[in-house]
Parts: sequence; structure tokens; C-alpha cells
Amino acid sequence: MAKSTAAPPAKYEARLKKLYNSTYSKELMKELGLKNVSEVPRLEKIVINIGLGRAKDEKRLLEVGANTLRKITGQQPVETVARLSIASFKLREGNKIGLKVTLRGQRMYEFADRFINIILPRLRDFHGVSAGSFDNQGNYSIGLTDQSVFPELSYEDTAAPHGLQVVFNIKAKDHEQARVLLEKLGMPFERRS
Repeated sequence: MAKSTAAPPAKYEARLKKLYNSTYSKELMKELGLKNVSEVPRLEKIVINIGLGRAKDEKRLLEVGANTLRKITGQQPVETVARLSIASFKLREGNKIGLKVTLRGQRMYEFADRFINIILPRLRDFHGVSAGSFDNQGNYSIGLTDQSVFPELSYEDTAAPHGLQVVFNIKAKDHEQARVLLEKLGMPFERRS
């Protein structure tokens, strides 16, 4: 039997990751005046959370939220539980109150690319994301009030509306470097007046 001379299939690399590795990291190094490649800000992970406090009364909401996260990320979500009992919220320790997915590597860059270039422009009355949503470590958080902006979801998937939070976990010295990285990746910030 003859050996196959066909080349192995090329390894897939997300568009945004390819751009970051080939172009953006070098540009960021020059712009920020960094001497070492390890100092260049970069995306570590993206965490998508859905808080479903109402799920303690309606168990179907957890299924709807899990289906949403599964379709938009391609990963199985993890259920989050209450750590404390709070009587005024009728919440007991151990109640399932939300879902989360952590994206890294190729999936992280693919989601960031879709989120920045497809999802954000689809938001109603969108004029850019707020620059005040950075924490002290440089992580950036965006909250969406409705999941219907994701094109992966059908009308039936959006029948029970719920919000979600997207957190960009960024390895940077401060939030200014993190902002420069997100601007380089295409994040549309509100214009400063």
C-alpha cells in the first residue's frame, strides 16, 4: 500500500488570535513603550454569567439559561449555587441561582470576535460601551439585558428573556493598558467628551 503524500490539514486558528499574535502584540509593545513581550496586555479568559435568582421558583429557567449558554459558547455551562442563606430574598445556602461558562484559547478569541463585531452593533440605541466598567486589575465587564441579540438563538430560545454578563479577564498592568488592548481588538468605546 502506498503512503499518502497529502499534507496534514492546517491547524485552525481564530481570526482575532492570529491578528493579535502577528500584528497587535507588536503594535501594543511600541505604543505602550514595553521592553518585554511578557508585559504586553492580553486576554486570559472570558467568563459569561447568567444570574437566575428566579430559578428557585421556576426550574425551567435554568434549562433556558443553559440552552442559551450552550448555543452561544459551544460549551456546557456550570451551575452556580448560593453560598449564604439570605432570609429577605428567600434564599437558602446551596440553591441553584445561576450559570457560568469560562472560555479560553480558540473559543475565547472566536467569542470575542463575534461579540465585538456582530453582537454589540446589533444592540438597540448603541453608542459604544462604557469606559467606566474596568475594575482595578483591568478586567472589563459588560452586561446585556436581553439574550435575543445573539444570532445563534432562535425565537423560541428567547421566549423567556434573561440578561447576561460578559467579563473580559485581561492580564495587564492597569486598566489603561487593558483599554488599549480592547480598542486594538475593536471594542467600540463611547467617545470621550
